[in-house]
Amino acid sequence: MSEIINLSSNSLPLTKKGEKTRQHLLNIAEEVFGEKGYFNASIVDITQKANVAQGTFYNYFPSKQSIFEELVRNMSHTFRSEIRNAIKTADSFEESQRIGFRTFFSWVKNHRNLYSIVQQTVLVDEELYRWYYERLASGYIKGLEEAIGKEEIKNYDTETIAYCLMGISQFLGMRWIYWEDRDVPEDLLEDAIALIFQGLRK
Repeated sequence: MSEIINLSSNSLPLTKKGEKTRQHLLNIAEEVFGEKGYFNASIVDITQKANVAQGTFYNYFPSKQSIFEELVRNMSHTFRSEIRNAIKTADSFEESQRIGFRTFFSWVKNHRNLYSIVQQTVLVDEELYRWYYERLASGYIKGLEEAIGKEEIKNYDTETIAYCLMGISQFLGMRWIYWEDRDVPEDLLEDAIALIFQGLRK
């Protein structure tokens, strides 16, 4: 079953023009929430920057919180989908992690506001915040279970390892892309991969 990410109150199928307008509003909301923060941002800020009437906004989203919630789900779905497609070419679990990290870093370079938006989510909707990380962890867990089945990695608790891997990718991205506006150095990515698969012990 495909993941449902449309939280709009409008249950009728959208035209191509409607889908384009709705996505445009989400793109602008990403900028506005990233720059101003959820509590300081307003629907007027979004509609003015999007150059649409407030009535148009309400055709797609019933409130500021509804567009924020859909934005978080939309961003989560988009980068997870890109990672899933990218790692299809991997010939080992280790290679899938390397490709997955690179894909995430590439995506977040064009969506730097992901970091601030996700952190705001814990104050706006704690349940959504938890959903974001649990949904991300589920993909990691599936990959870990497959790798254990193929005897590529040790049989550790998959949820624990999933959150460890998420932490590595998230904080490397924050350290270099979000704070420095730079790509994650390739040698540092390889250090992270070596840590994951070889550990710290000499």
